[in-house]
Amino acid sequence: MADPFDAALDLLRRLPPSKTQQNLNGIISLRPDLEEDLLSAVDVALAVKRCSKTGRDYLCCDYNRDGNSYRSPWSNAFEPPIDPDDAADLIPGGRVRRMEENLNTAVDVYRELYYEGGTSSAYLWALDDGFAGVVLFKKSTNASASAGKGGWDSIHVFEVNEAAGKRSAHYRLTSTVILDLGLSSQSVDNLDLAGNLTRQTQADLSCGFRDSEVELQHVVNIGRTVEDMETRMRNMLQEVYFGKAKDVVGDLRSIQPLSEAEKDRAAHRDVLEKMQR
Repeated sequence: MADPFDAALDLLRRLPPSKTQQNLNGIISLRPDLEEDLLSAVDVALAVKRCSKTGRDYLCCDYNRDGNSYRSPWSNAFEPPIDPDDAADLIPGGRVRRMEENLNTAVDVYRELYYEGGTSSAYLWALDDGFAGVVLFKKSTNASASAGKGGWDSIHVFEVNEAAGKRSAHYRLTSTVILDLGLSSQSVDNLDLAGNLTRQTQADLSCGFRDSEVELQHVVNIGRTVEDMETRMRNMLQEVYFGKAKDVVGDLRSIQPLSEAEKDRAAHRDVLEKMQR
C-alpha cells in the first residue's frame, strides 16, 4: 500500500495548480495527521495578515507559523500569542533580529521598486554554524474585463554558513515562484494559466573585514542573490514558458477569424508567385 504522504503529494501534482490551496485543505480534512508534513512540503499562495501592533501587512508561511499563530516581522510577536516557553525558542533576538529588521527594510524598498505595490516580509532564525531565513513577495490584481486577474508569489529560502575565522560565507538559495493568471473575454473565452517554478543557486561571498560590517554585508549579499534569482526566473517565465504557451494556444485556436486568416495566406501565396515569375 502506498504511503499516504507520498500519495497526497502525487495527487496534488495531478490536480490544477490554481486550486492547490483548496485541494490541500480537502486532503488535510480527510487526513489531519498529515497536516504538518503537507504544509511544510507544498508551496501555496501566501496569505496576508495585518499586524495589530504596527498596522502593517505581513505574509504568512510555514517559517513564521506555530500552530495557528503567525509571527509579525514588524513587532516580532506571534498573533494570536503563543506559550511564552515556546516563544523563547521561536522569536529571534540579538544579531539575528537586527539582521531581520534590516533585511525587511531592504526588501520593502525592493518591493516598491520592482513590484510597485504588493506585500513583502523576511524572517530569520539561528543555526549552529550560521543562520537561515526566507524572503517573501506577493502581489495580486483583481479580475476585470480588460486586464483579467493575476497573482505572483515569490518564496526565497536561504541558508548562510559562516566559517569560523573567515571573512566569507556560503549562501544557498532555493527560490519558488507561484504564478496564477486568468482572463475572460469574448475573443479568448476563459483562459487560466497557473503553475510554479523552483530554482536553486549557491555562492561564496565576502562578509567584510570588520565585525561591524558583517551584519549589514549579510543583508546586502542576500538582497543581491534574491534580486538576481528573481530576474532570471522572471525572464525564464516570460521567454520560455509564456512563449511556449503562446505557440500552443495559437496552434489550437486563433483569435483572428479563419476566413480572414485564409485571405492573408492567399495574399501571401500571391505575392510569392509574383516574385517567382
